[in-house]
Amino acid sequence: MSDPKTYPPSADFVERANLQGLDAYRELYEQAKADPERFWGDLALNELTWFRPFSKTLEWDPPFAKWFTGGTINACYNCIDRHLKTDRRTKPALIWEGEPGDQRVITYEELHRLVARFATVLKGLGYRKGDRAVIYMPMIPELPIAMLACARLGIVHSVVFGGFSAEALKARIQDLDAWVVITADGGWRRGKEVRLKGAVDEALEDCPYVRHVVVYKRTGSGIPMKEGRDVWWHEQDDELGAIPQVEEDAEACPAEELDSEHPLYVLYTSGTTGKPKGILHTTAGYLLETSVSMKWVFDLHEDDVYWCTADIGWVTGHSYIVYGPLAAGATSVMYEGAPDYPAFDRFWQIVEKYRVSIFYTSPTAIRALIRQGDQWPNAHDLSSLRVLGSVGEPINPAAWEWYYRVIGKERCPIVDTWWQTETGAIMISAAPGAVALKPGSATLPLPGIVVDIVDADGQILGNNREGYLIIRKPWPSMVRNIWGDPKRFQEQYWSRVPGSYFTGDAARRDDDGYYWILGRVDDVMNVSGHRLSTMEVESALVHHPAVAEAAVVAKPHEITGQAVCAFVTCKKGDWNHDALGQELRQWVAHEIGPFARPEEIRFTDALPKTRSGKIMRRLLREIVTTHAVTGDVTTLEDLTVVSKLASQQEPE
Repeated sequence: MSDPKTYPPSADFVERANLQGLDAYRELYEQAKADPERFWGDLALNELTWFRPFSKTLEWDPPFAKWFTGGTINACYNCIDRHLKTDRRTKPALIWEGEPGDQRVITYEELHRLVARFATVLKGLGYRKGDRAVIYMPMIPELPIAMLACARLGIVHSVVFGGFSAEALKARIQDLDAWVVITADGGWRRGKEVRLKGAVDEALEDCPYVRHVVVYKRTGSGIPMKEGRDVWWHEQDDELGAIPQVEEDAEACPAEELDSEHPLYVLYTSGTTGKPKGILHTTAGYLLETSVSMKWVFDLHEDDVYWCTADIGWVTGHSYIVYGPLAAGATSVMYEGAPDYPAFDRFWQIVEKYRVSIFYTSPTAIRALIRQGDQWPNAHDLSSLRVLGSVGEPINPAAWEWYYRVIGKERCPIVDTWWQTETGAIMISAAPGAVALKPGSATLPLPGIVVDIVDADGQILGNNREGYLIIRKPWPSMVRNIWGDPKRFQEQYWSRVPGSYFTGDAARRDDDGYYWILGRVDDVMNVSGHRLSTMEVESALVHHPAVAEAAVVAKPHEITGQAVCAFVTCKKGDWNHDALGQELRQWVAHEIGPFARPEEIRFTDALPKTRSGKIMRRLLREIVTTHAVTGDVTTLEDLTVVSKLASQQEPE
């Protein structure tokens, strides 16, 4: 497929942008390349507030890095306290809307009070620097409040996504050896209560060492409370009301002075074995890159209203709802519920209501909204938008064009961001005032990020050749370790190309130096010797006017080695699946080449997705190879989708 049309930034956008024009980007990138330690060191001194300045920018003993050694800092202080000395004191830090329609606007001053009070609660329960907490909550303001309170005290926190089962929660509590669990009675999702406390009780049957469960009352449902272990958030908070200095004194519960490399959080990712893998991020370097990327990637300004639609249970929510936006002094929107409840325009209703100017969501959400028709966004005033973002997987060009045309009205640049849980912050993305856009491309690496594409032997590949994406140089927000498993950390990320971080993603670089992410390495198929990315076939399918979503996997083939199997959901209409299947096979052959023609197309009403919106292609691979599903399925939003697909007969 040929590269799509290029969209340069408009003169009006460039005039106000933080990075103005391609020359500005290149100058910054070259500064970082020429002297990375000076580049990052200067940024850290200018962008962060330190209790004690660092003495050395980087200590690098591959694969282990220490950034800004000798310095002391606190993430919560940088996200809240330092803003209280500026005009941001009364600026909204969080704008929250619950799914039932309740709402709260929390200023930086109010957020400081709430965080300091809850940190005081944790101190009163006996928790200190180095202790570990698991947070299992719905998307309510108390979730980031709990995170920031932990960060304030130096308590290592691990947010467990509220859609995880009791078994998955237990595994994470045990691996982290957490002593306190912070939760709620429940939350709201598509009009139904999602109960959380029951899952905590079940998980803790095998975690007798957990000392306390702090419960926030969100839904008001009756729940059992275990005497001596369980405490109500509001009751603990009410007890502090009689202590004037907690309410009034800005120095109450001061932020702990922590080493730059003090562990901030552990975020667990799941794999085929179901064994959780705890990704460890530390304080200063992570905070620096999440903060500066807000300015480089989203072109954040003081008057922006920024909304990332992710769940905080995933890394996108950590980096781009909580730590990045608040460290940068932004106004960050949070929403509790589903994008299609009570109707398909909930996203656009929120954008209009709060005059959102920066909107960051997933390609899966975009494709799902495309399927419902343009009338939903067209019914709302979206004129406040000025930057659109995409995260989670490569965005196919057809979805990009719709996003640009229907949501952005052909005036909002789209930043298609590539990064991972392990990278901590965005690695590849357009700076919207500097870099021309190509639909489907993540474009260029950010300043200070050195990436390359290599073959199976680690040799650098030239332009327009598909290979493995690696990061050659250390960066401040990089994963420091896998919690309790340094051997796995080395083997998984650093053994393939010694000294370089192996991302596990396939990519190519075009003649303009733009990077095209082709999906996970195991999502690259080999059909009769042709290396074919699942993303490329999916993009071709979704470009067809009948197709809303597509997920492509490889299935074993006794002649070609692998064959292309596509799972397709259609836009609303009366489609003849037999005829459409033949048409789509020809369509892909025309768009890419005869070798890419799917051998099998399965039509389905829905694809298996996580609550964050990612399609779980691993499960589809299992269905086409073994007709069964094994491994970890705790992140799935709807288990019945997989059951239906697994029970389907193969098309003849």
